[in-house]
Amino acid sequence: MSKESALIAALRALAPHPAARGLQDDCAVLDFGGETMILTHDMMVEGVHWLPGQDMADVAWKLVAANLSDLAAKGAEPIGVLLGFTLGEDDTRFLHGLNEALTAFAVPLLGGDTVSANGPRSLGLTALGRATCRPVPDRRGASPGDTLWLTGPVGAAMLGFEALRDKTDASSTAFRRPLPRLAEGRALAPIVTAMMDVSDGLLIDAARMAQASAITFAINSTNVPFPASLPPARQDEAMRWGDDYELLFTLPPGTNPPIPAHHIGTASLPSGSPIIVDGAVPHNNLGYMHD
Repeated sequence: MSKESALIAALRALAPHPAARGLQDDCAVLDFGGETMILTHDMMVEGVHWLPGQDMADVAWKLVAANLSDLAAKGAEPIGVLLGFTLGEDDTRFLHGLNEALTAFAVPLLGGDTVSANGPRSLGLTALGRATCRPVPDRRGASPGDTLWLTGPVGAAMLGFEALRDKTDASSTAFRRPLPRLAEGRALAPIVTAMMDVSDGLLIDAARMAQASAITFAINSTNVPFPASLPPARQDEAMRWGDDYELLFTLPPGTNPPIPAHHIGTASLPSGSPIIVDGAVPHNNLGYMHD
């Protein structure tokens, strides 16, 4: 078990409130008066989530987009964000990118906190949203017989990261400026049995949904969408890479999604492994995890 998994397991004992959903979901879901509030918080660290020297305007965009992607997985409407910011030598580009993201996604900055520190910079963002339907989608709702779907390709962020790292293609935006599937999430929320965003890799996120739902997913990799430029030999790697921010969701048998999506698998009774890919249990790391 990784340090991250061990810490989350320990934290579950400190989070008995129903809104925490057992710390098995993308967001907290809090009934508040006649509304249901959706809350999420993600962090990014220099050298881990972005490359040293990377344009901080892109980092600001991605910080907002990654958090809004969690709201998308709940079918939520964003209502604001709070920023946790480590000061840099010159934050002009970050402020420019932050303004671009807030404008593009029509979400206001409501406050936050700033600190000064040595070493790699850490940034955090809390996103607040309003549920557009109830019950709010959960990772824990998939049942045997449900079909597994994906809104778009995986692997584009991996190729974009490599292009940025190797300075081979400055035009790729998949890694630098992802787009949260907010409209798709709202369209899907009333009919899905489970839903989450793909942030750490398709295989590891599918395994997390399967574990939360106490089922097994059988995934057919020939139905998984990939970028046209991805070599076939790298498809397995692409399914283990993160940062694509597509939506992964399940539907009852015989139900078709109201948006373009790809049917990539089926849920069955638990079989000892949370996922099976092309008839076999995948080995090695399924996706990104902190040590």
